[in-house]
Amino acid sequence: MQQKLYLPILNKFEDLFDSKKDYDVIIKTGEGNNQKEIYAHSLVLRCQSNYFDTALSANWAEKENGKFIFRKPNVSQHVLEIIIRYLYCAKLDLSTQNGSDILKLLVAADEFGINVLSEYTQELLIKNFKDFLQSDPIGVLELVFQNEAFTTLKVCCLETICQEPEILFGTDKILALSEEILELLLKQDNLVLDEIEIWNSLIKWAHAQQPTVNKDPSKWSKDELALMERTLLKFISLVRFYDISSEEYYEKVMPYENLLPKKLRNEILKFYLVSSKQIKLPSRLSVLINTKHLALFASWIYKKDKILKKNPYKFNLIFRASRDGNTSADFHAKCDDKGATIIVAKIKGSNRIVGGYNPLDWNGYGDKSTPDSFIFTFENYNDIGTGKIGRVIRKSHAVRCFIDYGPLFGSYKSGSNDIMVNGNGKWSSVPNSYPNLNIPRNFEIDDYEVFQVIKEN
Repeated sequence: MQQKLYLPILNKFEDLFDSKKDYDVIIKTGEGNNQKEIYAHSLVLRCQSNYFDTALSANWAEKENGKFIFRKPNVSQHVLEIIIRYLYCAKLDLSTQNGSDILKLLVAADEFGINVLSEYTQELLIKNFKDFLQSDPIGVLELVFQNEAFTTLKVCCLETICQEPEILFGTDKILALSEEILELLLKQDNLVLDEIEIWNSLIKWAHAQQPTVNKDPSKWSKDELALMERTLLKFISLVRFYDISSEEYYEKVMPYENLLPKKLRNEILKFYLVSSKQIKLPSRLSVLINTKHLALFASWIYKKDKILKKNPYKFNLIFRASRDGNTSADFHAKCDDKGATIIVAKIKGSNRIVGGYNPLDWNGYGDKSTPDSFIFTFENYNDIGTGKIGRVIRKSHAVRCFIDYGPLFGSYKSGSNDIMVNGNGKWSSVPNSYPNLNIPRNFEIDDYEVFQVIKEN
Protein backbone atom coordinates (compact mmCIF):
# COMPACT_ATOMS: atom_id res chain seq x y z
CA MET A 1 0.00 0.00 0.00
CA GLN A 2 2.80 2.45 0.88
CA GLN A 3 4.29 1.95 -2.58
CA LYS A 4 1.36 4.00 -3.94
CA LEU A 5 2.66 6.88 -1.84
CA TYR A 6 6.40 6.87 -2.52
CA LEU A 7 6.69 5.38 -6.03
CA PRO A 8 5.15 8.41 -7.79
CA ILE A 9 7.60 10.69 -5.96
CA LEU A 10 10.59 8.49 -6.86
CA ASN A 11 9.40 8.36 -10.47
CA LYS A 12 9.29 12.16 -10.56
CA PHE A 13 12.90 12.29 -9.35
CA GLU A 14 13.88 9.81 -12.06
CA ASP A 15 12.10 12.00 -14.63
CA LEU A 16 14.09 14.95 -13.33
CA PHE A 17 17.36 13.08 -13.84
CA ASP A 18 16.37 11.93 -17.35
CA SER A 19 15.07 15.36 -18.44
CA LYS A 20 18.16 17.19 -17.12
CA LYS A 21 15.88 20.16 -16.41
CA ASP A 22 17.66 22.97 -14.53
CA TYR A 23 20.77 20.83 -13.99
CA ASP A 24 23.69 22.57 -12.31
CA VAL A 25 26.30 19.77 -12.24
CA ILE A 26 28.33 18.44 -15.16
CA ILE A 27 30.15 15.20 -14.37
CA LYS A 28 32.92 14.45 -16.86
CA THR A 29 33.79 10.73 -17.14
CA GLY A 30 36.55 9.09 -19.16
CA GLU A 31 39.44 10.84 -20.85
CA GLY A 32 40.29 12.23 -24.28
CA ASN A 33 38.01 11.04 -27.07
CA ASN A 34 36.23 8.75 -24.61
CA GLN A 35 35.15 11.60 -22.33
CA LYS A 36 31.40 11.72 -21.67
CA GLU A 37 29.21 14.09 -19.68
CA ILE A 38 26.45 13.35 -17.17
CA TYR A 39 24.12 16.11 -16.02
CA ALA A 40 22.73 16.20 -12.49
CA HIS A 41 21.47 18.43 -9.67
CA SER A 42 23.79 19.37 -6.84
CA LEU A 43 20.99 19.48 -4.25
CA VAL A 44 20.11 15.81 -4.87
CA LEU A 45 23.73 14.60 -4.91
CA ARG A 46 24.72 16.52 -1.77
CA CYS A 47 21.63 15.33 0.08
CA GLN A 48 22.31 11.64 -0.73
CA SER A 49 26.11 11.42 -0.39
CA ASN A 50 28.64 12.94 2.02
CA TYR A 51 31.24 12.48 -0.71
CA PHE A 52 29.32 14.73 -3.13
CA ASP A 53 28.42 17.12 -0.30
CA THR A 54 32.14 17.75 0.19
CA ALA A 55 33.08 17.66 -3.51
CA LEU A 56 30.41 20.20 -4.44
CA SER A 57 31.04 22.50 -1.49
CA ALA A 58 32.35 26.03 -1.97
CA ASN A 59 35.82 25.00 -0.77
CA TRP A 60 36.25 22.22 -3.33
CA ALA A 61 33.94 22.79 -6.26
CA GLU A 62 35.06 23.91 -9.70
CA LYS A 63 32.55 26.07 -11.57
CA GLU A 64 32.11 27.17 -15.15
CA ASN A 65 29.28 29.43 -16.28
CA GLY A 66 27.46 28.90 -13.00
CA LYS A 67 27.60 25.09 -13.18
CA PHE A 68 29.60 22.70 -11.02
CA ILE A 69 32.25 20.78 -12.97
CA PHE A 70 33.05 17.38 -11.45
CA ARG A 71 35.74 15.27 -13.12
CA LYS A 72 35.81 11.48 -12.65
CA PRO A 73 37.99 9.99 -15.41
CA ASN A 74 38.49 6.68 -13.55
CA VAL A 75 34.76 5.80 -13.53
CA SER A 76 32.92 4.85 -16.73
CA GLN A 77 29.81 6.71 -17.85
CA HIS A 78 27.81 3.47 -17.64
CA VAL A 79 28.74 2.78 -14.01
CA LEU A 80 28.34 6.40 -12.91
CA GLU A 81 24.87 6.64 -14.47
CA ILE A 82 23.81 3.55 -12.50
CA ILE A 83 24.99 5.22 -9.27
CA ILE A 84 23.43 8.64 -10.00
CA ARG A 85 20.08 7.05 -10.96
CA TYR A 86 20.15 5.11 -7.68
CA LEU A 87 20.74 8.35 -5.74
CA TYR A 88 17.78 9.99 -7.46
CA CYS A 89 15.15 7.25 -7.23
CA ALA A 90 16.66 4.15 -5.51
CA LYS A 91 16.29 2.13 -8.72
CA LEU A 92 18.92 -0.55 -9.31
CA ASP A 93 18.73 -3.44 -11.76
CA LEU A 94 21.94 -5.46 -11.96
CA SER A 95 20.43 -8.53 -13.62
CA THR A 96 21.73 -7.48 -17.04
CA GLN A 97 25.20 -6.44 -15.88
CA ASN A 98 28.26 -8.66 -16.22
CA GLY A 99 30.61 -9.45 -13.37
CA SER A 100 33.29 -6.87 -14.20
CA ASP A 101 30.73 -4.03 -14.45
CA ILE A 102 29.25 -4.96 -11.06
CA LEU A 103 32.74 -4.99 -9.56
CA LYS A 104 33.41 -1.55 -11.06
CA LEU A 105 30.13 -0.41 -9.51
CA LEU A 106 31.27 -1.77 -6.15
CA VAL A 107 34.60 0.09 -6.41
CA ALA A 108 32.85 3.35 -7.28
CA ALA A 109 30.15 2.99 -4.59
CA ASP A 110 32.87 2.38 -2.02
CA GLU A 111 34.81 5.43 -3.23
CA PHE A 112 31.68 7.63 -3.06
CA GLY A 113 30.91 6.36 0.44
CA ILE A 114 27.48 5.02 -0.54
CA ASN A 115 27.58 2.24 2.05
CA VAL A 116 24.13 0.76 1.46
CA LEU A 117 24.83 0.37 -2.26
CA SER A 118 28.32 -0.98 -1.57
CA GLU A 119 27.04 -3.60 0.89
CA TYR A 120 24.17 -4.64 -1.39
CA THR A 121 26.47 -5.02 -4.40
CA GLN A 122 29.03 -7.07 -2.48
CA GLU A 123 26.33 -9.39 -1.08
CA LEU A 124 24.94 -9.88 -4.60
CA LEU A 125 28.40 -10.67 -5.95
CA ILE A 126 29.15 -13.23 -3.24
CA LYS A 127 25.73 -14.89 -3.59
CA ASN A 128 26.05 -15.28 -7.37
CA PHE A 129 29.82 -15.22 -7.67
CA LYS A 130 30.15 -18.33 -9.84
CA ASP A 131 27.74 -16.89 -12.46
CA PHE A 132 29.49 -13.52 -12.50
CA LEU A 133 32.91 -15.15 -12.73
CA GLN A 134 31.80 -17.32 -15.65
CA SER A 135 30.41 -14.30 -17.51
CA ASP A 136 33.76 -12.48 -17.54
CA PRO A 137 36.47 -14.45 -15.68
CA ILE A 138 39.46 -12.35 -16.73
CA GLY A 139 37.77 -9.02 -16.04
CA VAL A 140 36.48 -10.16 -12.65
CA LEU A 141 39.79 -11.69 -11.58
CA GLU A 142 41.82 -8.62 -12.49
CA LEU A 143 39.47 -6.23 -10.70
CA VAL A 144 39.26 -8.38 -7.57
CA PHE A 145 43.00 -8.90 -7.22
CA GLN A 146 43.87 -5.29 -8.02
CA ASN A 147 41.75 -3.99 -5.15
CA GLU A 148 43.15 -4.57 -1.66
CA ALA A 149 39.72 -4.10 -0.05
CA PHE A 150 38.19 -7.15 -1.75
CA THR A 151 39.45 -9.72 0.76
CA THR A 152 36.22 -11.74 0.86
CA LEU A 153 35.86 -11.67 -2.92
CA LYS A 154 39.45 -12.89 -3.35
CA VAL A 155 38.60 -15.92 -1.23
CA CYS A 156 35.46 -16.47 -3.34
CA CYS A 157 37.56 -16.26 -6.51
CA LEU A 158 40.06 -18.85 -5.38
CA GLU A 159 37.44 -21.23 -3.96
CA THR A 160 35.25 -21.00 -7.06
CA ILE A 161 38.06 -21.58 -9.55
CA CYS A 162 39.62 -24.35 -7.46
CA GLN A 163 36.27 -26.20 -7.36
CA GLU A 164 35.21 -25.24 -10.91
CA PRO A 165 38.55 -24.98 -12.79
CA GLU A 166 36.87 -25.44 -16.18
CA ILE A 167 35.88 -21.77 -15.91
CA LEU A 168 39.46 -21.02 -16.96
CA PHE A 169 41.55 -24.12 -17.52
CA GLY A 170 41.10 -25.93 -20.81
CA THR A 171 39.64 -22.79 -22.41
CA ASP A 172 41.16 -19.93 -24.38
CA LYS A 173 40.23 -17.57 -21.53
CA ILE A 174 43.29 -18.65 -19.58
CA LEU A 175 45.54 -17.27 -22.33
CA ALA A 176 44.74 -13.71 -21.21
CA LEU A 177 45.45 -14.41 -17.53
CA SER A 178 48.17 -12.32 -15.92
CA GLU A 179 51.36 -13.92 -14.58
CA GLU A 180 50.52 -12.92 -11.02
CA ILE A 181 47.04 -14.49 -10.94
CA LEU A 182 48.15 -17.66 -12.75
CA GLU A 183 50.97 -18.09 -10.23
CA LEU A 184 48.53 -17.67 -7.34
CA LEU A 185 46.16 -20.29 -8.78
CA LEU A 186 48.93 -22.84 -9.31
CA LYS A 187 49.97 -22.44 -5.67
CA GLN A 188 46.57 -23.70 -4.48
CA ASP A 189 46.62 -27.21 -3.02
CA ASN A 190 42.87 -27.64 -3.56
CA LEU A 191 42.77 -26.98 -7.31
CA VAL A 192 40.45 -29.77 -8.50
CA LEU A 193 42.21 -30.54 -11.75
CA ASP A 194 44.38 -33.33 -13.08
CA GLU A 195 47.98 -32.16 -12.99
CA ILE A 196 48.49 -33.04 -16.64
CA GLU A 197 45.67 -30.63 -17.52
CA ILE A 198 47.47 -27.94 -15.54
CA TRP A 199 50.65 -28.66 -17.48
CA ASN A 200 48.82 -28.58 -20.83
CA SER A 201 47.18 -25.25 -19.93
CA LEU A 202 50.50 -23.81 -18.79
CA ILE A 203 52.21 -24.71 -22.07
CA LYS A 204 49.28 -23.25 -24.02
CA TRP A 205 49.48 -20.06 -21.93
CA ALA A 206 53.25 -19.77 -22.52
CA HIS A 207 52.80 -20.06 -26.30
CA ALA A 208 50.16 -17.32 -26.14
CA GLN A 209 52.65 -15.03 -24.38
CA GLN A 210 55.32 -15.87 -26.99
CA PRO A 211 53.39 -16.29 -30.28
CA THR A 212 56.55 -16.23 -32.42
CA VAL A 213 57.92 -19.43 -30.81
CA ASN A 214 57.49 -22.61 -32.86
CA LYS A 215 54.63 -24.77 -31.55
CA ASP A 216 56.84 -27.86 -32.01
CA PRO A 217 59.41 -27.91 -29.16
CA SER A 218 61.69 -30.28 -31.12
CA LYS A 219 62.26 -27.45 -33.60
CA TRP A 220 63.08 -24.72 -31.10
CA SER A 221 66.21 -22.67 -31.60
CA LYS A 222 68.41 -21.81 -28.61
CA ASP A 223 66.82 -18.37 -28.46
CA GLU A 224 63.29 -19.83 -28.49
CA LEU A 225 64.18 -22.27 -25.72
CA ALA A 226 65.69 -19.46 -23.64
CA LEU A 227 62.56 -17.33 -24.20
CA MET A 228 60.21 -20.10 -23.09
CA GLU A 229 62.43 -20.86 -20.07
CA ARG A 230 62.14 -17.22 -18.96
CA THR A 231 58.38 -17.24 -19.55
CA LEU A 232 57.82 -20.36 -17.43
CA LEU A 233 60.60 -19.84 -14.87
CA LYS A 234 58.34 -19.10 -11.88
CA PHE A 235 55.78 -21.78 -12.81
CA ILE A 236 57.82 -24.96 -13.29
CA SER A 237 58.36 -25.38 -9.53
CA LEU A 238 54.59 -25.12 -8.96
CA VAL A 239 53.68 -28.08 -11.17
CA ARG A 240 53.12 -31.26 -9.13
CA PHE A 241 54.87 -33.58 -11.59
CA TYR A 242 54.50 -36.45 -9.11
CA ASP A 243 50.74 -36.35 -9.69
CA ILE A 244 51.30 -37.02 -13.40
CA SER A 245 51.34 -40.66 -14.47
CA SER A 246 54.46 -42.01 -16.17
CA GLU A 247 52.50 -42.48 -19.43
CA GLU A 248 51.23 -38.89 -19.40
CA TYR A 249 54.69 -37.61 -18.48
CA TYR A 250 56.22 -39.47 -21.42
CA GLU A 251 53.61 -38.22 -23.91
CA LYS A 252 52.98 -34.66 -22.75
CA VAL A 253 55.91 -33.46 -20.63
CA MET A 254 59.00 -35.13 -22.12
CA PRO A 255 58.76 -33.17 -25.40
CA TYR A 256 59.28 -30.06 -23.23
CA GLU A 257 61.74 -31.58 -20.72
CA ASN A 258 64.47 -29.11 -21.68
CA LEU A 259 62.36 -26.51 -19.85
CA LEU A 260 62.87 -28.45 -16.60
CA PRO A 261 66.05 -28.04 -14.56
CA LYS A 262 68.29 -31.11 -14.83
CA LYS A 263 68.04 -31.82 -11.10
CA LEU A 264 64.22 -31.85 -11.26
CA ARG A 265 64.27 -34.21 -14.28
CA ASN A 266 66.46 -36.64 -12.32
CA GLU A 267 64.16 -36.46 -9.29
CA ILE A 268 61.10 -37.18 -11.43
CA LEU A 269 62.85 -40.13 -13.07
CA LYS A 270 63.82 -41.48 -9.66
CA PHE A 271 60.21 -41.08 -8.48
CA TYR A 272 58.90 -43.20 -11.35
CA LEU A 273 61.54 -45.88 -10.87
CA VAL A 274 61.83 -45.87 -7.06
CA SER A 275 58.44 -45.81 -5.33
CA SER A 276 59.87 -44.74 -1.97
CA LYS A 277 61.01 -41.42 -3.38
CA GLN A 278 59.76 -38.61 -1.12
CA ILE A 279 57.61 -35.89 -2.68
CA LYS A 280 58.84 -32.40 -1.82
CA LEU A 281 55.81 -30.39 -2.97
CA PRO A 282 52.47 -31.35 -1.33
CA SER A 283 50.34 -33.26 -3.79
CA ARG A 284 47.22 -31.58 -5.13
CA LEU A 285 45.86 -35.11 -5.44
CA SER A 286 46.19 -36.17 -1.80
CA VAL A 287 48.42 -36.10 1.27
CA LEU A 288 47.36 -39.66 2.14
CA ILE A 289 47.22 -41.73 -1.05
CA ASN A 290 48.53 -41.82 -4.61
CA THR A 291 47.36 -42.79 -8.09
CA LYS A 292 47.91 -46.49 -7.33
CA HIS A 293 45.29 -46.33 -4.58
CA LEU A 294 42.90 -44.56 -6.93
CA ALA A 295 43.41 -47.25 -9.58
CA LEU A 296 42.57 -49.90 -6.97
CA PHE A 297 39.51 -47.94 -5.81
CA ALA A 298 38.36 -47.76 -9.43
CA SER A 299 38.59 -51.55 -9.80
CA TRP A 300 36.63 -52.01 -6.55
CA ILE A 301 33.94 -49.59 -7.72
CA TYR A 302 33.86 -51.38 -11.07
CA LYS A 303 33.67 -54.69 -9.16
CA LYS A 304 36.75 -56.13 -10.84
CA ASP A 305 39.35 -58.34 -9.12
CA LYS A 306 42.28 -56.91 -11.09
CA ILE A 307 43.36 -53.29 -11.34
CA LEU A 308 41.98 -51.77 -14.52
CA LYS A 309 44.49 -50.83 -17.20
CA LYS A 310 42.64 -47.58 -17.83
CA ASN A 311 40.95 -45.82 -14.92
CA PRO A 312 37.36 -44.97 -15.97
CA TYR A 313 36.85 -42.60 -13.03
CA LYS A 314 38.04 -39.15 -12.13
CA PHE A 315 38.74 -38.51 -8.43
CA ASN A 316 38.43 -34.86 -7.39
CA LEU A 317 39.70 -33.94 -3.93
CA ILE A 318 36.84 -31.86 -2.49
CA PHE A 319 37.60 -32.00 1.24
CA ARG A 320 40.62 -32.29 3.51
CA ALA A 321 40.00 -31.99 7.25
CA SER A 322 43.33 -30.31 8.01
CA ARG A 323 42.57 -27.72 5.34
CA ASP A 324 38.79 -27.31 5.41
CA GLY A 325 37.91 -28.03 9.05
CA ASN A 326 37.19 -31.14 11.08
CA THR A 327 33.54 -30.65 12.09
CA SER A 328 30.38 -32.18 10.64
CA ALA A 329 29.37 -28.74 9.35
CA ASP A 330 32.67 -28.42 7.47
CA PHE A 331 32.22 -31.88 5.95
CA HIS A 332 28.65 -31.27 4.75
CA ALA A 333 29.47 -27.80 3.42
CA LYS A 334 32.03 -29.31 1.05
CA CYS A 335 30.60 -32.77 0.36
CA ASP A 336 26.79 -32.53 0.13
CA ASP A 337 25.27 -32.67 -3.36
CA LYS A 338 28.53 -33.93 -4.85
CA GLY A 339 27.29 -37.42 -5.75
CA ALA A 340 29.52 -40.49 -5.27
CA THR A 341 32.50 -40.08 -2.93
CA ILE A 342 35.43 -41.99 -1.46
CA ILE A 343 36.42 -41.27 2.17
CA VAL A 344 40.06 -41.89 3.20
CA ALA A 345 41.40 -41.44 6.77
CA LYS A 346 44.85 -42.14 8.25
CA ILE A 347 44.83 -43.58 11.78
CA LYS A 348 47.06 -41.59 14.10
CA GLY A 349 50.36 -43.18 15.14
CA SER A 350 50.27 -45.81 12.39
CA ASN A 351 50.60 -46.38 8.65
CA ARG A 352 47.02 -47.64 8.49
CA ILE A 353 44.27 -45.97 6.47
CA VAL A 354 40.55 -46.74 6.53
CA GLY A 355 37.63 -45.45 4.56
CA GLY A 356 34.59 -46.18 2.47
CA TYR A 357 32.79 -45.61 -0.81
CA ASN A 358 29.35 -43.97 -0.96
CA PRO A 359 27.89 -44.23 -4.50
CA LEU A 360 24.99 -41.92 -3.59
CA ASP A 361 25.53 -38.59 -1.74
CA TRP A 362 25.81 -37.15 1.76
CA ASN A 363 22.87 -34.76 1.83
CA GLY A 364 19.46 -35.59 3.26
CA TYR A 365 18.46 -37.34 6.48
CA GLY A 366 18.52 -40.98 7.59
CA ASP A 367 19.54 -44.33 6.11
CA LYS A 368 20.24 -44.78 2.41
CA SER A 369 20.11 -48.07 0.56
CA THR A 370 22.60 -49.23 -2.07
CA PRO A 371 24.24 -52.54 -3.04
CA ASP A 372 27.37 -50.79 -4.32
CA SER A 373 28.95 -49.24 -1.23
CA PHE A 374 31.99 -50.67 0.56
CA ILE A 375 34.45 -49.94 3.33
CA PHE A 376 38.18 -50.70 3.22
CA THR A 377 41.44 -50.67 5.12
CA PHE A 378 45.16 -50.72 4.30
CA GLU A 379 47.48 -51.98 7.02
CA ASN A 380 50.27 -50.01 5.36
CA TYR A 381 49.20 -47.14 3.13
CA ASN A 382 52.57 -47.31 1.36
CA ASP A 383 51.71 -50.82 0.12
CA ILE A 384 48.44 -51.22 -1.80
CA GLY A 385 48.89 -54.98 -1.50
CA THR A 386 47.73 -54.64 2.13
CA GLY A 387 44.34 -53.32 1.05
CA LYS A 388 41.16 -55.15 2.14
CA ILE A 389 37.62 -54.41 1.01
CA GLY A 390 34.32 -55.14 2.76
CA ARG A 391 31.26 -54.86 0.52
CA VAL A 392 27.93 -53.97 2.10
CA ILE A 393 25.87 -56.83 3.58
CA ARG A 394 22.84 -54.96 4.95
CA LYS A 395 22.13 -52.91 1.82
CA SER A 396 19.22 -50.98 3.35
CA HIS A 397 21.65 -49.49 5.91
CA ALA A 398 24.61 -48.90 3.60
CA VAL A 399 25.17 -45.23 4.51
CA ARG A 400 23.54 -42.80 6.93
CA CYS A 401 23.17 -39.05 6.51
CA PHE A 402 22.82 -36.66 9.44
CA ILE A 403 23.78 -33.00 9.41
CA ASP A 404 25.25 -33.27 12.93
CA TYR A 405 27.62 -36.10 11.93
CA GLY A 406 30.39 -36.59 9.41
CA PRO A 407 30.44 -39.63 7.06
CA LEU A 408 28.58 -42.67 8.43
CA PHE A 409 28.79 -46.17 6.93
CA GLY A 410 26.44 -48.92 8.10
CA SER A 411 23.69 -49.01 10.74
CA TYR A 412 24.05 -48.00 14.38
CA LYS A 413 24.97 -50.69 16.93
CA SER A 414 26.54 -50.59 20.39
CA GLY A 415 27.33 -46.88 20.19
CA SER A 416 28.74 -46.70 16.68
CA ASN A 417 28.33 -47.47 12.98
CA ASP A 418 30.69 -49.60 10.87
CA ILE A 419 32.51 -46.30 10.39
CA MET A 420 31.29 -43.27 12.31
CA VAL A 421 32.53 -39.69 12.57
CA ASN A 422 30.66 -37.67 15.18
CA GLY A 423 30.12 -33.92 15.10
CA ASN A 424 33.41 -33.20 16.89
CA GLY A 425 35.52 -35.30 14.54
CA LYS A 426 35.79 -38.40 16.77
CA TRP A 427 36.06 -41.72 14.89
CA SER A 428 34.77 -45.16 15.91
CA SER A 429 33.76 -48.51 14.40
CA VAL A 430 31.44 -51.41 15.29
CA PRO A 431 30.88 -54.09 12.57
CA ASN A 432 27.25 -54.52 11.57
CA SER A 433 26.29 -53.76 7.96
CA TYR A 434 29.72 -54.63 6.54
CA PRO A 435 32.23 -57.46 7.10
CA ASN A 436 34.55 -57.10 10.08
CA LEU A 437 37.83 -55.54 8.84
CA ASN A 438 39.24 -55.23 12.36
CA ILE A 439 39.03 -51.46 12.36
CA PRO A 440 39.76 -50.15 15.90
CA ARG A 441 36.73 -49.53 18.13
CA ASN A 442 37.77 -45.94 18.80
CA PHE A 443 40.62 -44.16 17.09
CA GLU A 444 42.12 -40.78 16.31
CA ILE A 445 43.23 -39.71 12.85
CA ASP A 446 46.02 -37.57 11.44
CA ASP A 447 43.81 -36.37 8.62
CA TYR A 448 41.01 -37.44 6.31
CA GLU A 449 40.06 -36.63 2.74
CA VAL A 450 36.99 -36.93 0.55
CA PHE A 451 37.16 -37.51 -3.21
CA GLN A 452 34.29 -36.89 -5.57
CA VAL A 453 34.06 -39.87 -7.96
CA ILE A 454 33.05 -39.02 -11.52
CA LYS A 455 32.56 -41.59 -14.29
CA GLU A 456 34.42 -40.34 -17.35
CA ASN A 457 33.10 -40.79 -20.87
